[in-house]
Amino acid sequence: MANNKFSSGLMLSLRQLRRSPLMIVVHLSVLFLVILWTFPTAGLLISSFRDKDQLAVSGWWQSLSSSEQNIIGRTSAPDQQVLLDGKYVLSGTIEGFALQDTILRFGWTSKQPEAYQVNTIASMKNAGTLTVSSDGQYTMTSLVPFTGSRGKRVFYTQLTSPKFTLDNYVEVLNSEGIGQSFINSLTVTIPATIIPILIAAFAAYALSWMRLPGRGLLIALVVGLLVVPLQMSLIPLLQLYNTIGSYFGVSAKTYFGIWLAHTGFGLPLAIYLLRNYIAGLPKEIIESARVDGANDFEIFVKIILPLSFPALASFAIFQFLWVWNDLLVATVFLGNGEHELVLTGRLRELLGSRGGNWEILTASAFVSIAVPLTVFFTLQRYLVRGLLSGSVK
Repeated sequence: MANNKFSSGLMLSLRQLRRSPLMIVVHLSVLFLVILWTFPTAGLLISSFRDKDQLAVSGWWQSLSSSEQNIIGRTSAPDQQVLLDGKYVLSGTIEGFALQDTILRFGWTSKQPEAYQVNTIASMKNAGTLTVSSDGQYTMTSLVPFTGSRGKRVFYTQLTSPKFTLDNYVEVLNSEGIGQSFINSLTVTIPATIIPILIAAFAAYALSWMRLPGRGLLIALVVGLLVVPLQMSLIPLLQLYNTIGSYFGVSAKTYFGIWLAHTGFGLPLAIYLLRNYIAGLPKEIIESARVDGANDFEIFVKIILPLSFPALASFAIFQFLWVWNDLLVATVFLGNGEHELVLTGRLRELLGSRGGNWEILTASAFVSIAVPLTVFFTLQRYLVRGLLSGSVK
């Protein structure tokens, strides 16, 4: 019996799909958008495991194919030279050359690093010669002795096989202060997510079910605050913090200060989402509770909060992601001290003043999004439900 019902339902679904070509277009469009949004993340993930030198010469879509790289190698030290047929000779394998790679071209001067094909004889100064083979073997000759404490430079272009490594992650995770910055980010993000949710939930209930003078004006004010740029209020708010801090003899740049800042910046959206959701709850439930003698606080705690969990989870995701990835507010209200840097600030410091370690950016991105991804996948089933419920009112 159950199999017959399943078969009937499947046949009905197939007939409906045939009748509606638009559904196919919709499904293909959604699939296309998902793939389009996934590509950058996939590229970032692949790049985070690639070798630094290969990142500089090829894109992530070429990660499985060999790439050409221009490299400066060195011969053996001059004390390894031998005198052969009246010429001083250095020979061996170019230092740093990987046996799995292949040399394509070479040169002995930086002006012409690819002037010669492998296995050809390059003429050098003092009637010297240089020969390089594809497997990294070289022979350098000169009529006068080689001098110096280091080997002579050899410029060559090699075909490098794909390389995947964990070095980028090791460098990020082993960097000094990364653990403290991770704790700092959690210290900022968790209270800055919980506090605005609590305040906004109370405000949303009041604006939905309590009789207040000027309630419509307050709702319009909240909607208007949604479009106020955060950057406009940073300096005035910091000046206010400094004034209050100097009055009480305390520093303005504290965790409590940044919690209040994130709370103020996140409240308009929180109140807007929660108010629309709470206002859409069945009126009969509220009236029945009041008939049974419940006051507003009891109704809010025992009825509104449990029913509003999808909306609360939706805003929690947005607020957590925004605060965790924030750098501007954390820099302004917490500072750049060694013990105050959040994770985004620490990762910025790893790049150096001139961005010299740019190859760790991809690994840093995945290190920083590990916690937000965990929060998102934990609460994502409530996200769409909460947003849709709060958007139709």
